[in-house]
Amino acid sequence: MKKLTAVFVLAASPAFAATGPFFSLHNTDFIVTLAFLLFVGVLFYYKVPAMLGGMLDKRAAGIKADLEEARSLREEAQEMLATYERKSREVQDTADLIVATARRDAMAAADAAKAELKVSIARRLKAAEEQIASAEAAAVRDVKHQAVSVAVAAAGELLAAQLSADAKAKLIDASIGEVATRLN
Repeated sequence: MKKLTAVFVLAASPAFAATGPFFSLHNTDFIVTLAFLLFVGVLFYYKVPAMLGGMLDKRAAGIKADLEEARSLREEAQEMLATYERKSREVQDTADLIVATARRDAMAAADAAKAELKVSIARRLKAAEEQIASAEAAAVRDVKHQAVSVAVAAAGELLAAQLSADAKAKLIDASIGEVATRLN
């Protein structure tokens, strides 16, 4: 099989195709050359190279237009990028200003709350001191009343033990008389 393939390859080689003088119709090289020249002549007759040149010029113009459009789009994108970067810086500056203002306001609110808390504590302390003073006065008054009640009861018991029934009746009459005069 390999030998057969080698025979066909050698038999089909161009060296065996051309026989005789070059300018003869029996020479295949001459025929191929004439066909090629005729083909090139037909191409020039129908202005194929001009059409190909025109097509290439159109393609080059299209590519140039695409490049110009891409360049203008790139410039527009760069302008948009610069605009967005500028806006981003402005927004960042505004955000920084808002944060600084918020911190100042928070500090002021904290200071105001501290001051209000101090005033509230002072008020509550004063109210507590007043309540303590009032409770002390009430306790002193209650102790005095209790002491007076105990003293009166002790005096009453002492008098009751030392006074006779006549003396008690005289004291009761005198007291009733004194109350009557004070009420009138």
